[in-house]
Amino acid sequence: MKIFGDIISPFVRMTLVCAHEAGLGEKVVLAEAKVSPVEANGSLVAVAPLGKIPVLITDHGHAVYDSRVIMEYLCHVAGNSTLIPDDGVKRFRVLTLQALAQGMGDASVGYRYETGVRPKELQWAGWIARQRARVKDSLDDLDRNWSATLAEVNVGSIAVAVVLDYIDFRMPDWAWAEGRQNLKAFHADFSKRPSMTRYPLPPK
Repeated sequence: MKIFGDIISPFVRMTLVCAHEAGLGEKVVLAEAKVSPVEANGSLVAVAPLGKIPVLITDHGHAVYDSRVIMEYLCHVAGNSTLIPDDGVKRFRVLTLQALAQGMGDASVGYRYETGVRPKELQWAGWIARQRARVKDSLDDLDRNWSATLAEVNVGSIAVAVVLDYIDFRMPDWAWAEGRQNLKAFHADFSKRPSMTRYPLPPK
């Protein structure tokens, strides 16, 4: 199986970490695919019309996307019911944590595009502030309310750890760990897992 994307993308990296945690690390490879917010990657569009990363190509040649669907597919293929529990209460708690992390990732990547790629004279200050506020509120909620679920290895905790790494990589001045001891401890511990160290972000 191939996952097309860029390791810097938190959405790509979380699928790779998930593959490793599901026991499929040796069966999934990363195929480099760059994307732009304004120009289509023709090769990517040929297999996934949205032209967004990640895209997984199965052993049968089928395209699977987006990151949440890929992670569920990997768990299905591996027969893993730990990363996405079968029990209804646990399952939807984990999936809600994953959705929170995905939303925080969307806001962070959007912020990065708006402030780092879009011409300054075209930037929308109110929109930028709203994305920053979304991330702050998410970080506060994670620190206050999610320690028990973050203590387990699941698709939610994977997504949170990867997005926190992305924020450190792209927006280190946000200093997200300050005043959030529970979240800081989680990240420090989870970052040591072989699944995370196997897919490191590149040097800055």
